[in-house]
Amino acid sequence: MRTAKLGALEVGRIGLGAMGMSHGYSGAGSDDAESIRTVHRAIDLGVTLIDTAEVYGPYVNEELVGRALRGRRDRVVLATKFGLISHTGRGAGGADSSPDSIRTAVEGSLKRLGTDHIDLYYQHRVDPDTPIEDTMGALAQLVTEGKIRYVGLSEAWAGTIRRAHAVHPVTALQSEYSLWTRDQEEILPLLRELGIGLVAYSPLSRGFLTGALRTPADVEKLDDNDFRKNHPRFTGENFQRNVRLADQVRAVADQVGATSAQVALAWLLAQGGDIVPIPGTKRVSRVEENASADAVTLTPDQIATLTALPVAEGGHHTEEQMRMIER
Repeated sequence: MRTAKLGALEVGRIGLGAMGMSHGYSGAGSDDAESIRTVHRAIDLGVTLIDTAEVYGPYVNEELVGRALRGRRDRVVLATKFGLISHTGRGAGGADSSPDSIRTAVEGSLKRLGTDHIDLYYQHRVDPDTPIEDTMGALAQLVTEGKIRYVGLSEAWAGTIRRAHAVHPVTALQSEYSLWTRDQEEILPLLRELGIGLVAYSPLSRGFLTGALRTPADVEKLDDNDFRKNHPRFTGENFQRNVRLADQVRAVADQVGATSAQVALAWLLAQGGDIVPIPGTKRVSRVEENASADAVTLTPDQIATLTALPVAEGGHHTEEQMRMIER
C-alpha cells in the first residue's frame, strides 16, 4: 500500500477504525476472533494506522486491539483517544481534557493496549471547561516522557487548532469527512498551512455507501443498540433520498469496475496525500475490499462527477452529539 503523511508521521494511506468491533454497530463484540483476524489481515495488506478510543465499549475495544497487536505492535501506528470519559469525577457524558484526567486516561490506555507508548493520542472532543493550552501542555509532557509520540485533535475547529498548535505541534485532526460530509473542506487550507494531516472517520458514511442498507426494513433489522437506527441519515425521508444518492455513487463504481465503497475511498484519497480515511469493519472480507481501494484510479471526470454530488440528507450526528463538535 502507498503511504500518506500526517504531519511528520508516515502511515499507510488507508487505515482501520476498530470501533465497530466492540461498540455502536450490529454484532459488535459478538466475534472477537474474527475481529482479531481482521486486524491481522489489515496489517498484512499494508494498513498501518489502527484507531481506537477508551470510550469505545468503554475500554473493551482498546483491550481487543491490544490482544490483536501482540507480536505485531512494531508494524503499526497505534492511535487512541481520550476525553469523553472523565477521570476526575465530572460525571458521565461530559468531555474532560483536564491534565489530571489525561494522566489517568493515558495510563489506562497503555495498560489495555499492552504497550509502553501510544503513537498518536487524540483529544476526542474539545473540552469547553479546560483551556486547550492546558490540555496541550499536559500532552506535551507525555511526549517528553515517551508515553505518546504525536498529538491529535478530533472535531476541533480553526481557533482551537491554531491555539493548540502554538503550544505543541498537532500532527493530525480526526474528523468526519466523506463524499457525504464535506465540512472539513473549509478547514483543509488551515491544516495544510500548519502541516497537519486529516484522518477521515466514517469515510463510508457508516456503511451507507457500501450499499448494504437499501430499504427501511434493512435498518429495522439492525440490533437495537445500533446507533444508526436513530441516526438522522437512516430515518424517514432522509433515508430514501440518501439511497438515491448512493445509487449515483454505484453508477460511477460500475464504470470503474469497483465497489461503491472502493470508489468512495478512492475519491477521498484523490483529495490529497495528507488525508487518510479509516473505514471501520470487523470482517476480513471488508478490510480486503477497503484496502484494495488503494489501487483504484478515478479519472478527472469521475472525480468531478462525484464531487458535484449533493451531500447526504440529514445531520451526520444526532443533535446531542453535534453539540460536542466545534464549528
